[in-house]
Amino acid sequence: MQQRQFVQSWETDRGGCRRQVLTMTELGPLDTGFMTMEDTDRHISMGIGTVAIMARPRPSRGELRTCLARGVERHRRLRQRVRRAPLDLKAPAWEDDPNFDLGHHIRWTALPDPADESALRELVATELTERLDRDHPLWEVVVVDRLSDDRWALIVKAHHTMVDGISGVTLFESFCDAAEDEPRGWRAPGRTRSYTSLPRVVAGVIRLPYIVPRVTVGTVRILAPVLLAAVTPVAESSLNGPIGRQRRYVVARTLLPQVREIGAAFGVTVNDVAVAAIAAAYRRLLLSRGEEPTAGKLRIMVPVSMRTANAKEVLDNRVSAMIPYLPIEIEDPVERLLVAHQRIARHRSRGEPEAEASVLRVAGWLPSGFVGLVFRLASWIPQRGVGALATNIPGPRHQLSLGGREVLEMWPCIPIALRVRITIAILSYAERLTFGITGDYDTAPDIDVIASGIATEIAVLLAHARGRRPPRRLVLVPGRGVGSHTSQSRNIR
Repeated sequence: MQQRQFVQSWETDRGGCRRQVLTMTELGPLDTGFMTMEDTDRHISMGIGTVAIMARPRPSRGELRTCLARGVERHRRLRQRVRRAPLDLKAPAWEDDPNFDLGHHIRWTALPDPADESALRELVATELTERLDRDHPLWEVVVVDRLSDDRWALIVKAHHTMVDGISGVTLFESFCDAAEDEPRGWRAPGRTRSYTSLPRVVAGVIRLPYIVPRVTVGTVRILAPVLLAAVTPVAESSLNGPIGRQRRYVVARTLLPQVREIGAAFGVTVNDVAVAAIAAAYRRLLLSRGEEPTAGKLRIMVPVSMRTANAKEVLDNRVSAMIPYLPIEIEDPVERLLVAHQRIARHRSRGEPEAEASVLRVAGWLPSGFVGLVFRLASWIPQRGVGALATNIPGPRHQLSLGGREVLEMWPCIPIALRVRITIAILSYAERLTFGITGDYDTAPDIDVIASGIATEIAVLLAHARGRRPPRRLVLVPGRGVGSHTSQSRNIR
C-alpha cells in the first residue's frame, strides 16, 4: 500500500484570516493517467489552454511580469515540478523547483499580417501540439503582441496533470486584477515541511475490509453501463480513429442570455442547449461527409465537475464523466433538444459521475505502477466506443481585467487523445458563451462545419423559443434577423 505525502502550509482566505492547509503532494490517479497517456502516445500533448482577448494598450514586460507573479504567489503549484519515482513504483509527486524562474514560463510572439483572428487560431492550434517542459513547472504564458481591431492576446496553458477545465480558468483569474470584494494582497505561504501521515494511512487500512466491499458493489452496479459504453464499438464513423501531431482550432460564439432564454422556454439547462447544438453540428458534419447520422452512431463523453465550491481555488483535477448517445438521428431541433435533456438526465440519475469518482478514490490506494499500466493499455488499445468529447466550463460572471486592461473574450482550448478526433470546450464568461473546437489536422479538416452548425442551431432554437411567447415579452434590435438578437432581449418568464 503506497503512503501519501502531505504538505502543511498556511493560506490567507477571502476574509483575511490565515488558515492551516493540508494538501497531498502526490499526483492522484487521474493526474498520473494524463501524464502516462502523453508518455505513451507521441501524437498528443495534454495541455489545456485559455485564450484571453485583451484591450490595448499591451502592458510592458515588467507590468506583465508583476501580474503573473501575483498568481505565482497565490498558487504554490506554479512553482512545483513533477518528480517521477524510479521505475514508477510510487506515484509521481510535486516538488518545489529549486531553479524556478518566472521568465522561463513567459514567451512573446507576434502574428503575421494582418494579425487577425484566423492567424490567432492557427497559433492556438500550434500551441496545442507543443509539450510542456517536464524539467520545470508545467505551465506557460504566450503573449501575442498584436491582434487586429486594436487588441492583443494572452494564451495561458497548463498540463492536464495540473488542472482541469475549471481550475485552468482559475489559474488565469489568479493573474488578473483583484475584484472589489477580494483582498488586494496575498501573503506567500509560510515555511512548509513534508511528512508522511502514518496514522491516516493506518486508519485507512483498518477500514478497508469494511469499506471496499460495500463501495465496490455499489460502484460496479452503477458503473458497469458506463464501462460497457466506453468499450463497446459503435458503427464505423470518420469521427474516431488514429490521429496525427498537427491540430486545427476554431471557435463558435453565442450570447449566454439567449441560451438561458432557450432553456427557460423548454425547461432545460444551459448545458442541455449546448449539447443539443453540438448534436446538430455533428449531424450536419456527418451529412456533409456523406455519412448517415443514424441512432446509436455517436457516443459523446461529457466530463462532469466533482469540484466543491470551497475547492475552486485548488489547481488539480476533480472530474468524472458521462457517456450518452448524441441524438444526431433526430431532425427536428426542438425534439433533439428535449431528447438530449432526457438522455443526460437519465445518466445523471444513475449516479454515473459519482461512481466514477468512487473508482478514482479506490484507485488512489492502488500501486502507482498498476494505475499507470491501466492508462497505458487505454492508450494502446484502439477504442471505438466514444467519438466525441464536450466539456462545459463555468467561467467568471464578472468582467475581468489584467494590469488595468479589459479582458474582452475568453476562448477555451483542450487537447485531443484516445482516437477522438474532435473535442469541444464550452466556456461562459460574463454574457458570452464560447465553444472552442479542437480537431486533428489530417482527419478533421472541416471543423468549421461544427462551429457554424452550433451557431445556426442556437439561432434556430432561439426562434422556436420566442415563437412560443407573446411578442410583448421581447425587446428586439431593429433591422436584425432572429438569429442576431442581442442581450437586449429580455426574459421575463
